[in-house]
Amino acid sequence: MRFIDKLERKYGKYGISNLTMYIIGCYVLGYIFRIFNPGILSMLSLEPALIVRGQIWRLVTWVISPPNGGENILFFVIAILFFYYPIGTALERSWGSFRYTLYIFSGILFTVIGAFLLYFLTGNFLVGSGMYIFSTYYISLSIFLAFALSYPDMEILLWFVIPIKMKWMAIVYAVMVLYDIFTYMRHGLWFMIIPIVASLLNFILFFIETRDMSRYNPKEVRRKQEFKKAMAQSRTNPEAGGVARHKCAICGRTELDNPNLEFRFCSKCNGNYEYCQDHLFTHTHVK
Repeated sequence: MRFIDKLERKYGKYGISNLTMYIIGCYVLGYIFRIFNPGILSMLSLEPALIVRGQIWRLVTWVISPPNGGENILFFVIAILFFYYPIGTALERSWGSFRYTLYIFSGILFTVIGAFLLYFLTGNFLVGSGMYIFSTYYISLSIFLAFALSYPDMEILLWFVIPIKMKWMAIVYAVMVLYDIFTYMRHGLWFMIIPIVASLLNFILFFIETRDMSRYNPKEVRRKQEFKKAMAQSRTNPEAGGVARHKCAICGRTELDNPNLEFRFCSKCNGNYEYCQDHLFTHTHVK
């Protein structure tokens, strides 16, 4: 059983519903500060040198800063409200509140860890320089990459005109990130790589841990929903449409074929696979 599955079974009730709405709310607040009083954002940014001196609120308050480009109201409305909100809510529906919450909070945690790592490696180099390089940009990018991996064939209208699939946009963004890393390395700005890797580490680890993402595919989610609906109808009216409540994943037999057959789910198979009594102990486990 995978680590994230274990966490979800134990702590699933702590998932935050509509988390994307709270994220957008933070961005709206940060945008207002950026327009009317940008000095406040500098007091809330993620700077470990100031955190270790007692300004511990910076561990949390930096998340209200909108991603790069937030100075432009058109960018803010289109990219943040009309783009990140729908893809975030779609991810939450597909993954569930706990898994989506874990993904977002792990990205925030890794970013904070990366900031302190950079501080201990460079000392006070960045203090007072105005270089608030740890922002929510790459966390927002990790949401986009997760959505693109879950909905690779979904098409959107780029600039409201050009139809393009999510997987091609993800490839473009991945190339841009790699180009940034290569550019920083070439110019000796190795410390600029830390915020990129730290902010995207949740995406890397999450999909290594859950590399079998077929169960989060929209088609698979829809199939399971239809199956559950059919099962609910059969429990209410078993004769309606001849729908069976149980079906063996090997031979395909149901209780309609033989009322005396017994069926069980296999706890060692990765997924909801049910087997009849003749194949429960003889089948090959699905990994």
